[in-house]
Amino acid sequence: MKDGHEWSPLEISPADVQLEASAEGLSTFVKSADIGDLLVKEKAVVFRGFGVDEASLDPIIDELLSNRAAYVHGNSPRTKVGQNVYTSTEYPAEFVISMHNELSYAHRWPSRLLFFCAVAPETGGATPVVDGALWLASLDDEVREAFAGGVRYTQNLHGGRGLGKSWQQTFETEDRDEVERFLTEAEASWEWRRGDDLRITHARQSVLRHPVTGTEVWFNQSDQWHPATLGEDAAALAKVLPMDELPQTVTFADGSPIPPEYVLQVRDRGLEAAVDVDWRTGDLMLIDNVLVGHGRRSFTGDRRVLVAMSS
Repeated sequence: MKDGHEWSPLEISPADVQLEASAEGLSTFVKSADIGDLLVKEKAVVFRGFGVDEASLDPIIDELLSNRAAYVHGNSPRTKVGQNVYTSTEYPAEFVISMHNELSYAHRWPSRLLFFCAVAPETGGATPVVDGALWLASLDDEVREAFAGGVRYTQNLHGGRGLGKSWQQTFETEDRDEVERFLTEAEASWEWRRGDDLRITHARQSVLRHPVTGTEVWFNQSDQWHPATLGEDAAALAKVLPMDELPQTVTFADGSPIPPEYVLQVRDRGLEAAVDVDWRTGDLMLIDNVLVGHGRRSFTGDRRVLVAMSS
């Protein structure tokens, strides 16, 4: 129990496992532990005090993630800094990023995420994490029932100039045929518009059962795709452009609009149920991307948190 919450991540230090405070010590622990079972049980694990830095990070990633996945079809602004290693997000420091499961809007999502703190912020900048089952249970019955049929996401990706990310950035390719193959496999609908712009529509689940535990969790990003939660600029843009012309929008699966108060409740209750993980330089956090949602608190000063993911 932590701060009144029913769950919090497991924290492991060198003293806890009687190993040296080094990347080699962490590697020894990882090789001796059943990380899969540990992660299913604990949902999120923080490794603190092992002295990992960017130079020693790569072998640790390989040991904690069996198969690094690229951030293909991702809508968050990031920079690729290594072999499928990315900055965690590049949204301005003053904004809070609400809770979400990575790529829950896509047809494939990573099973695990590994965060690494290369530079801790001066103030704030925690990564809040939320138990997805607790998040689902926190919602009013009316909201859960309304989402039971799933949601429909629409993306408008420009070809190099425009609002939001381009399709080239989103899919990490310049090849239209490669994008179309990806979208066919994803069972998404798409059309090329105005020369080189791309519109994608895809229906997805709103809740999901974990493949091992069977636990049902909230698993969609409707609040992050809905203009009601995106601040004054997005609200102003939504008044000027038709909904289906915005960079990204969401409806219920049948195309009917999602009431703003529903997505505001989803956003707020996720953040209220979350536990903050405050970063120290050298920390790592491994999370089960189905059982646990994550976000970001606002911060001051420099903050460099990297992320890698496993399919």
